[in-house]
Parts: sequence; C-alpha cells; structure tokens
Amino acid sequence: MSGHSKWSTIKRKKEKTDNQRAKIFTKIGREIAVIVREGGPDPASNSKLKDVIAKAKANNVPNDNIERIIKKAAGETGGANYEEIVYEGYGPSGIAVIVETLTDNRNRTAGDMRHYFDKYGGNMGQSGCVSFMFSKQGVIVIEQEGVDEDKLMEDALEAGATDFISDEGVFEIRTEPNDCGAIREDLEAKGYSFVSAEVEYVPSTYTALTDPDDIKNMAKMLEMFEDNDDVQAVWHNWENADDAE
Repeated sequence: MSGHSKWSTIKRKKEKTDNQRAKIFTKIGREIAVIVREGGPDPASNSKLKDVIAKAKANNVPNDNIERIIKKAAGETGGANYEEIVYEGYGPSGIAVIVETLTDNRNRTAGDMRHYFDKYGGNMGQSGCVSFMFSKQGVIVIEQEGVDEDKLMEDALEAGATDFISDEGVFEIRTEPNDCGAIREDLEAKGYSFVSAEVEYVPSTYTALTDPDDIKNMAKMLEMFEDNDDVQAVWHNWENADDAE
C-alpha cells in the first residue's frame, strides 16, 4: 500500500488472483483473531473488532468466514500467540519503509524482513528511524462515481473529518486516528459505501526513483513484503510507486 495515489494500489489489489486474495483473507483473519482475544467477540463493545470487520467486508471476505474466525478465536484458550511488531528501514535511494507484522515467531519474521531489505538494495533500521517522516491518520476512501462531492465533504467535515481530498476517481477523507471508525459509521449511516477505511502511515514528503534498477528493486521488495504471511501492511514514501507497479 502506498499512501500515494492509493486508489491505483487498491484497484490492483482487487484484481489479484484467487491465491493472492486468499492471502489477504488469511492476513485479515489473523488480525480479527488477535483483536477478539484482546477485546472480546462482541463488536458492540470492541470497537477495534468493529473496524476490522468493516475492513474485511471491504476486501470481500465472506460473512461466514468472519463469523467463523470470531467464534474460533473466542473459544480458543491456547493456540498461536501473535504479537504486533513494526519494522522500519530504507529501500533503494533512501525510500522510507514501515512494515506492520503479526507474528508468532519474532526471530523468523525479523530474519525475513532483514533479508528483503538487504536483498533489494535497502537496509533495516532501528525503531523510529523513519516513522518520524510519517503521521498516523485515519483514511476513508470512497469512489467518486455517483457521489455528490459537496454533500460528501459537508457530511465528512460535520462528522469530524480533518481533511477532504479529491484524487484519481476517489475521495479521500482524513481523520484523527481514533476517530476513523466513528466517522466511517456516521458516513455509512448516511448511505455511503467505502473502498477502504483504516488508520494508515501517511508520508509527510515523497521520494521519486529514476534509476531503472532502483525502481525494479523497490517494486520487488514491496512484493516480497506483501507476499509474506506475517506482514499485515506496508507503508512507504515512494512517489512513483503506482506507475511502476
């Protein structure tokens, strides 16, 4: 996920093969399971669960799958114990990269992450080495087709949004991180449907790549991250990512 021209990335993800779609289902399933164990199986009292269910539905995860994962996680006393670890580093030519993971084996995951950074011309850094170049924001994406821009902007700002951006066939509504779920629900109640709605790392500045080898390596690095089952999301400040991918 790029955070820049994000709609191109989302469209590409929606067109992926069944195998890649299954990977997305697996990653979201793991996220649901962790959230249920932490806060319980009732979305009414577990706002994180409510948010990730909305994310699952936006990614076309069937309702039966969601309910099955919730029930299984609620009934489990043992099983894998996942922890959330965020890795930071640099891609070719200093592209800033943040990788969010859920892992039951931090040694395996750390080794994989370091390998991907090293193999494609980057390097993994210490915690905090690039996160200062990003801000955490809620980002709600709604397709422009059939939507009245002025009305949506008014509804979004009334609900508490901090910014409203029109970009490449979609509207992006920015929120404070903790307000994202409530604003999404407010807009849903008004009849809007969304492409995605989640808290993201949004870069403060972007870096373009011009060298063909750097572009190739950066694209391959991102592909390796996204194909890894432990990785939940990848954020970066590569400006021309969507053109290259």
